[in-house]
Amino acid sequence: MMTGKARVAAVIGWPVSHSRSPRLHGTWLERHGIDGAYVPLAVRPEDAEAALRALPRLGFAGANVTVPHKETAFAVADILTERARRMGAVNTLVVQPDGRLLGDNTDGFGFLENLRQGCPAFDLPARPAVVLGAGGAARGVVAALLEAGCPEVRLLNRTEARAQALAQDLGGLVRVFPWTALPQALEGAGLLANATSLGMQGQPPLAVDLAGLDRSVLVTDLVYVPLETDLLARARANGNPVVDGLGMLLHQARPGFEAWFGVAPTVDEALRRAVLGEA
Repeated sequence: MMTGKARVAAVIGWPVSHSRSPRLHGTWLERHGIDGAYVPLAVRPEDAEAALRALPRLGFAGANVTVPHKETAFAVADILTERARRMGAVNTLVVQPDGRLLGDNTDGFGFLENLRQGCPAFDLPARPAVVLGAGGAARGVVAALLEAGCPEVRLLNRTEARAQALAQDLGGLVRVFPWTALPQALEGAGLLANATSLGMQGQPPLAVDLAGLDRSVLVTDLVYVPLETDLLARARANGNPVVDGLGMLLHQARPGFEAWFGVAPTVDEALRRAVLGEA
């Protein structure tokens, strides 16, 4: 039961009807008995700047920002965290006591926390990581891997120029390989991460060669619809440890929830079931 003192946050995107964030945050609100709400706001791109700037005036504690508004949120934010600056995009806004908007990007945090929970024995700094993709999701993954001490990130994208541009932007130990050179990129690697939309429901399959994949390589996919993608199924059949993409969604939501509602939430199997609609 909400009162007039309820704290309110939102997810803002276009479209936003597919978002699982309301179910996710709603589960945490109910679990902790918090006087608050988390609502979906479908905002057209031409209205995004005005809508984001209105959050403090409307009494919102903050918002998650999803496609296609992450770059607009970056431009609108009055204060940016270092990781948001590095990624050039904002997925979490927190209204400050003085009404200013703090912009953060928790995608990389969510990615790493998902790996830590899904495969606790994985030693990230031990070997290079291979990342497929060069869009916003890949940027977050690569930046997080470098910050966490990964010795080298090997980046592959169907349009190689985009991968080169991303490598130049992030600097550090990023090495670009041609899309067809995945077997060579995987030599000596410890992680393979798909940060493209390939393999997602309604998208073309991710057609990559996993022949000869060392069984010690951890394979993860940011796609979580379907929960077990073809990439994960083939890796699992090969004997590789795998981590699905749902946990990244769950973990990236933690910093925002804590900032808006004052409670540090946890990610567990009951939460996964609730977000999947199985609870």
